[in-house]
Amino acid sequence: MTTVEIIILITAGLMVGFINTLAGGGSIISLSVLMLMGLPAGVANGTNRIAITIQTLAATTSFHQQKALELRKAIYLSIPTVLGSLIGAWLAVDIREDIFEKAIGVIMLVMLVFIFYKPQKYIYGRAEITSKPLSWKLLLIFFLIGIYGGFIHLGVGYFLLAGIVAGAGFNLVKANAIKVFIVLAYSPFTLLVFLWYNQVNWIYGLTLAIGNVTGALIASRLAVSKGVDFVKWVIVVIILITAADMFGIYDFKSVVSGLLPQLQ
Repeated sequence: MTTVEIIILITAGLMVGFINTLAGGGSIISLSVLMLMGLPAGVANGTNRIAITIQTLAATTSFHQQKALELRKAIYLSIPTVLGSLIGAWLAVDIREDIFEKAIGVIMLVMLVFIFYKPQKYIYGRAEITSKPLSWKLLLIFFLIGIYGGFIHLGVGYFLLAGIVAGAGFNLVKANAIKVFIVLAYSPFTLLVFLWYNQVNWIYGLTLAIGNVTGALIASRLAVSKGVDFVKWVIVVIILITAADMFGIYDFKSVVSGLLPQLQ
């Protein structure tokens, strides 16, 4: 691996770690870069799980140190998500991502509406339900989210945030802390599935992880220090950029492919 490739992977990881920790959808960057560097889609998907696992470990530790992680609820929500992720990862061996990207684009735009419509429900949470037991319906939803997260991971943060804020009542800052814990819980299991099918490139994955961890630590600190409104506007910007790519308004992969020859 050349010095330029190392710099590209670490830079991409930095952006992915920051975006994934504050919102979601950052894997569009890492998956695009990995595939443009020659990895098949399935291997890129598996390789990305290395960086995601290490990234979420760093972010979860940071949120916990800042006392922003509601650990008990995070554990309860992670159990059905882990079970679902194993099914999703097994289905992802022969991945086809185009249809799912369009679906994510639609859901992102719907969430954008919710962010501005009744924000007290979808951004600031509902304190009156945070102490209530989690319903079986909510646990089923997280099982389904786990299937999707195991399958492609791209955009899973938005599904998790929606479930944690609207379903469990936490505000965006605490929801982000729970979100990264849940992803940390299922990522090692999905990584094992991809390893079993020999769809992981360790050198690329660990190099990418250097940037992911740095971005995750920066984002987790900003989330707690800047508060809910800061996280809200980061999510709005990322949703608009990501949805535009998924609906073909611009092509992120083409942008990256144009930059790579110039950097090399």
